[in-house]
Amino acid sequence: MNTTTALNNAAPALLDKPVEAPCTYSIGRRLSILLAVQTVIGLGVLLAFIYGATSMLFVAKHEEELRSYTSVLVDVMREADTSGGEAEVKAKLAWLAERRPGTFVQVQRADGSAFYRDAAPTFDVTHTTARGMDFTVPTQTSGVLQGKLVLDCSQDAKTAKRMALLLVGAVLAGAALVGWGTFWRVRCSLRPLLDLAAQTKAIDARRMGQRLALPESAEELQPLIDQFNGLMHRVERTYAQLEGFNADVAHELRTPLANLIGHTEVALSRERSAAELEDTLHSNLEELHRMAAIVNDMLFLAQADRGVKARRGAPVSMAELVRQVVEFHEAPMEDRGLSVVIEGDAKLPVDEPLVKRALSNLLGNAIRYADEGSQLCVRIAREVGGGGMRLWVENAGPSIDPEHLPRLFDRFFRADAARCEMEKPHHGLGLSIVAAIARMHDGLPAAESSGGITRVGFSLQAAPAAA
Repeated sequence: MNTTTALNNAAPALLDKPVEAPCTYSIGRRLSILLAVQTVIGLGVLLAFIYGATSMLFVAKHEEELRSYTSVLVDVMREADTSGGEAEVKAKLAWLAERRPGTFVQVQRADGSAFYRDAAPTFDVTHTTARGMDFTVPTQTSGVLQGKLVLDCSQDAKTAKRMALLLVGAVLAGAALVGWGTFWRVRCSLRPLLDLAAQTKAIDARRMGQRLALPESAEELQPLIDQFNGLMHRVERTYAQLEGFNADVAHELRTPLANLIGHTEVALSRERSAAELEDTLHSNLEELHRMAAIVNDMLFLAQADRGVKARRGAPVSMAELVRQVVEFHEAPMEDRGLSVVIEGDAKLPVDEPLVKRALSNLLGNAIRYADEGSQLCVRIAREVGGGGMRLWVENAGPSIDPEHLPRLFDRFFRADAARCEMEKPHHGLGLSIVAAIARMHDGLPAAESSGGITRVGFSLQAAPAAA
C-alpha cells in the first residue's frame, strides 16, 4: 500500500514536469566557429612552417658566421705565432676581440692550462641563445692550441620571438576575420530560408493555395521548394476531398435520418394499430440497415487508408470467383435481361472475401448502368513480365465523360444524376471499395469509357513471397 501511495503521489509531479525542448543551434554560429577553427589550424600550420624555416635560416647564418670567424682566428693565430710567438698571438686575439664585441674566445694549451681568454663578455656565454664552435691551431712555440668561439645570438632570438608573436597574432586575427565574415555571409545566405519560414507560417486552412517562392531561385533550395509545393498541392487536394467527403457523408446520412425522424413523428402523431407500427418499424429498419452499410463501408475504407494489406491464401482461379459472384447477381440480371461471359483465367493468392466483394461491386455497377438485354463481359488476363493479373468488367451503356473518369473511384462521386437510379438508391462507395481492395493487393483500379462501352476493373499483384 505504501508503494502504491507513493507512486500515486509521484504521478502528478511527473506529469507536471515540463518537457525539455530539444537543443537547437545556429547554423551561422556553428559554421563561423568551424571555419575559424579551420583557419587557425590551416594558418597555424602554414605560419609554423614559415617560423621553422626562418629559425633554420638563423641557425644556418650562425653556423656560417662561426665557421667564417673560426677560420679567421686560425689564420691570424698561425701568422702571429710565426712572426712573434705567444705574445704576438695573444695581442692579435685581443685586437680581434675589441672589433667583434658579440663574440667570446678562449684558448688553452694541450695540457689544459689557460693560454688566452677574452675580457669579461657582454653576454652570457652559457645562455641558450649563445652558440659555440671548437677549433684547433698547431703552433711552433706553444704546441697545439685548443680554442672555443662563442657567438652571441640573442638579437636573432629576440627577432624570432617577435616574429612568433606576430605570426600568432596573424593567426588569431585571421581566424576572427574569417569567423565574422562567415557569420555575416551565412546570415545573408540564409535569409531566403527565413523568407521561406515566414511564407510557410502564413499558410493555413484559409490559404491552402499559397505556395513557396523566392525572388531569386537558389539551386540548393529549389528542390526543397518544389517538394514542399508538391506536398502542399497534395495536402490541398486531400483537404478539399476531405471537406467534400464530410459533406457527402453528412448528406448521405441526413436522408435516412430524416426518413427515420419523419416516420417516427408520423407514427407518434396519433394512435396506430399494431400492423401500422410494424410497417413503420420495417421502414425504419431499412433506413438503419442503409446507415449501417455506410458506416461499415467507411470503417473498411479507413482501414485501407491506413495501409492494411490483404491476407492472402492459396492461389485460386479468378474465373471461378467470378462465377460464384455471378450466381449471386442472377436475379437482378434476369430482371434486366442481361447475360455474362467470362474470358480468360489466372490463378493468384488473394483474399477471397475481399476480391469477391470487389467483383460484386463491379458487377453491380455494370448491371445498374448496362443497356437492357445486353451482354456483360468479364476479362481476366495475366500481366506481361509480372506475377499479377488484370480484371475488367465491360458493359454496353451510356459512356462516361473523360473528365469524370479520374474521379470515378472517389467516395460518393456520381458522374451525373442520370446515372443514379432513384428507385435503387446506392451511397456511392462501391467503386471506392474496389480501389481500396486493389491497393490492399498492391494493385491499382482503372476505368475507360468510349463508344458506348464502359470498362471498369483493377489489377492485383502476386504476394511478395510468391513473386
